[in-house]
Amino acid sequence: MSGKVIIFPVESNTAHVKVTPALNKIFFSVTVCLRFLSDYNKEQAPGDGRYRLYIGDKGVFFYGLPTGLNQWHSVCVTWDSGTGLAQIWVNGRPSARKALQAGASIAGTPSIMLGQDQDAYAGGFHVYDAFYGHATDVHMCDTVLSPSEIKDYMKCVISRPGNVVDWTNMEYSKHGYVIVEPKLTLTCPDSEVA
Repeated sequence: MSGKVIIFPVESNTAHVKVTPALNKIFFSVTVCLRFLSDYNKEQAPGDGRYRLYIGDKGVFFYGLPTGLNQWHSVCVTWDSGTGLAQIWVNGRPSARKALQAGASIAGTPSIMLGQDQDAYAGGFHVYDAFYGHATDVHMCDTVLSPSEIKDYMKCVISRPGNVVDWTNMEYSKHGYVIVEPKLTLTCPDSEVA
């Protein structure tokens, strides 16, 4: 997938990309990074500085982070079971860290879907939860990346590719109206990384 972008061109409750993880284990910490662009502004989509993260059936909102329609955004999400702390970085700007599922784990075979919010394992899709736009450079690690590693990602330097999902070697299957094509534009936003 190196040099490629996934496009979800319509609102849909079926369009998604199922990713096959490289590791099948119990996760006690994770970092997920990706870049996205969208021109769709709805209550549950970034557009008002609000992002939401779920671990299991519990979620938390993060506010005041960079947004903007028709702009590429680099996002990294971290979660550590030991402390229960979660954080979102957008375009180099970190959120406050918030408590989420301390002591929990992500167990079983991971069901990783791009383009949809799963309300049930490997499904439960609703059109109002769908992602509508472009996504690229998806990486998932089974550790919390350091701030310097996250800052590298924000600058389009992949210093530590994901060991669970690595965009350059990602196994995936497309479902519904999904297009995979070469990147035609610069995907790294002007970040606030110093």
